[in-house]
Amino acid sequence: QVQLVESGGGLVQAGGSLRLSCAASGRLFRINTMGWYRQAPGKQRELVAAATSGGRTNYADSVKGRFTISRDNAKNTVYLQMNSLKPEDTAVYYCNLLAGDYDRYNYWGQGTQVTVSS
Repeated sequence: QVQLVESGGGLVQAGGSLRLSCAASGRLFRINTMGWYRQAPGKQRELVAAATSGGRTNYADSVKGRFTISRDNAKNTVYLQMNSLKPEDTAVYYCNLLAGDYDRYNYWGQGTQVTVSS
């Protein structure tokens, strides 16, 4: 079994910062990509940022220049530093992990709420 445990969400004023963490544990084999998605009420879940095992990163256009994803491979942990937060960043943020050959294993965290007040 694989578990993803997220932390760091909360309420912040516009312009503020938050740092999300996601620690993976369990029977982990060949972790490929770790990333963050978010889902706002009434909207589809969308990719926020992802980082491959090789160090490549990918960001949604809406967060480029404000959010930074990083990984600690020794701890199987991924972070999302969120700066200059906007009310439209309000959503439930989910950690995601792809592992195994051809990313055959796809795991999700339970989600953490981020609320940005104006």
